[in-house]
Amino acid sequence: MQPLKRFLPLAAFLLLVVLLVRGLSLDPTELPSARLGDSLPDFDLPVLGETASRQAKDWKGEAALINVWATWCFSCRVEHPFLLELAEKGVTIYGLNYKDDPQKALVWLDDLGNPYAETVVDKDGWFGLDLGVYGAPETYVIDVSGVVRHRHVGVVNEQVWSEHLAPYFEAIPLVGGSD
Repeated sequence: MQPLKRFLPLAAFLLLVVLLVRGLSLDPTELPSARLGDSLPDFDLPVLGETASRQAKDWKGEAALINVWATWCFSCRVEHPFLLELAEKGVTIYGLNYKDDPQKALVWLDDLGNPYAETVVDKDGWFGLDLGVYGAPETYVIDVSGVVRHRHVGVVNEQVWSEHLAPYFEAIPLVGGSD
């Protein structure tokens, strides 16, 4: 039994190496989403800078992106110029200001430009939790019925748009009836 005890530290080390190699090989942008193929979860959130509020049914009727962003998110600042380009090309983008100060968010959009058709404020993060948000930035493709078709975790840029988001976005009708 004594000779086997000598190999326990080596066996434990090898197991840790295997787990580390496996973990490093995973793509963090390929996080599973429980919402794929399901309608947006119900929400009733204030529109940024307005007294109005929006619900999931208000975001039905056209294919769109939902972009989860916050002023505290450095990566959100990196992707912002590309979102402005998409909006200029006619892509409808709804903003989900996530766990942020609405006043800072208004200043951010005033300073950097506003690519969003509208932005709702999820100050406590409950809608984000229901949607399956891990953090910002995240971007969801929704179809005309408000069904989540794809999720991207991380910065949206030209490559991500052309390889990951546009194929989903272009495969669904851009407009349709809302239920």
